[in-house]
Amino acid sequence: MSERQASPYDSVARKWLALAERRRAHFIELVDSGRWRHYFSSDELDREIRKARSLRDQWARLAGVRDNLDTSEE
Repeated sequence: MSERQASPYDSVARKWLALAERRRAHFIELVDSGRWRHYFSSDELDREIRKARSLRDQWARLAGVRDNLDTSEE
């Protein structure tokens, strides 16, 4: 199988990926601290975490980064 070609936009995609990872980490921090209850209902939080995970995965694919996150639920 051929290797993925580097794109001139890879650096931009990696920056967006870093932002998506920070957003996901923020949701994990909210869950760990219990502060999520001030901002979200349980269903809203689940939806936002799924959205953050999906966006992170999309940017990882665009940036050509292998997905090294575990697939377990938080």
